[in-house]
Amino acid sequence: MNGLIVSLDFFPKTWLLGVASEGETSENSALILAAVLLSLVVIYFASKLGGELCARINLPPVLGELVGGVVIGVSVLKFLVFPESGATAADSLIMQLLGLTADLSPEAAESIFATQSEAISILAELGVIILLFEIGLESDLKELIRVGPQAAVVAVVGVTIPFALGTAGLLYLFNLPTIPAIFAGAALTATSIGITAKVLAEIGYLSSREGQIIIGAAVLDDILGIIILAVVASLVKTGEIQVTNIIYLIISAGTFLIGTILLGRLLIPFFVGLVNEMKTRGQLLITSLIFALLLSYIANIIQLEAILGAFAAGLVLAETEKRQELEEQIIPVADILVPIFFVCVGARTDLSVLNPGVPSNREGLIIASFLIVVAILGKVVAGFAAFGQEKLNKLAIGVGMVPRGEVGLVFAGVGSASGALSPATDAAIIVMVIVTTFIAPPFLRIVFREKASETADASAKSSDEV
Repeated sequence: MNGLIVSLDFFPKTWLLGVASEGETSENSALILAAVLLSLVVIYFASKLGGELCARINLPPVLGELVGGVVIGVSVLKFLVFPESGATAADSLIMQLLGLTADLSPEAAESIFATQSEAISILAELGVIILLFEIGLESDLKELIRVGPQAAVVAVVGVTIPFALGTAGLLYLFNLPTIPAIFAGAALTATSIGITAKVLAEIGYLSSREGQIIIGAAVLDDILGIIILAVVASLVKTGEIQVTNIIYLIISAGTFLIGTILLGRLLIPFFVGLVNEMKTRGQLLITSLIFALLLSYIANIIQLEAILGAFAAGLVLAETEKRQELEEQIIPVADILVPIFFVCVGARTDLSVLNPGVPSNREGLIIASFLIVVAILGKVVAGFAAFGQEKLNKLAIGVGMVPRGEVGLVFAGVGSASGALSPATDAAIIVMVIVTTFIAPPFLRIVFREKASETADASAKSSDEV
């Protein structure tokens, strides 16, 4: 968290992540804040413009936020770029604008750029944490438990089929080495719970049985994805799978989720009583955020995703009498932070890998075409694995599991950093992530709308017969 800097004189200069070293003044601190503020202006403008345009052509606003991010990111205008993509301060249009108002040395510019990027990244992470907390609040724990077996089947099938088909295809059709094939196959197992949950909330299907199965399966997918990533990363480093790591992750994930829900239910009366006794403004919201951030921290330090802690906190607090009031109070917080997350996902998306005119991209695009087919079909088939209830919209469940989003990019990033992936394979994974992330929101809306139309027609027909 040391990259999130505010311009206050009492902060030690050494907190500025290498920006303010000995002999430097607080000027760099002010410039970091200026860069972050300018970044937020650009992010909010892009999110609103993109969201409004998509809303007017009947597409999910979250898709507009993703597209807005692409426009201001590394692919087009380069307002918002990040060092991990290989960008420097000279590549950032925000840093260039900042340079017009201040005399920056190349070293100072790079340091400010690094800290500004980290600050925005942390705000984006907070955005997805708040999003999952909000989704947990809007979810029904009893319904999630009821659909638990169905969600588990969907998650396991949705992980197993893409992983097996992807790995086998890369090994035998494209003759890739074993470790890169396994890594690419593992990237196919991911599901971006944030993107799907936002779309479900926008179209009013988050609380539906299908929506709860999707959310439950996506949460399990996250856990399975963490385990698979740990296994594959271990395979890359040591050449062998460390069984103890797998056992640790499985036990810690299960203990955390089940323990949090059981303990949370016991503490609900204490929580409500505490909030009722407090006299200061924002007592419910702040107390709830303390609980959510604490669980996110615990999840993070035991090598799980912080968003799982936030989601669990939302589920627990949804069981209290304060649920509706808290839902209303968390909305403005989500409106401030969540768009940063989606815009950053889009900004990090490098569309240059889609250019077939670059010879080095062609092999990657061929492999990507295969990965995209497996990525979509694997999750759609998983949706049809949901058993019970003939009227269940299984196609919608499958489509809801399709987007890989930031989770898929994590796999690509780890694989690239470890040296396990060739440039072509790395590009192929990124293309797969881009396509699945952008096609899922509109298709999810279509499949739910068609199901609703069929239900309405059947009801009308039944009424006419009566």
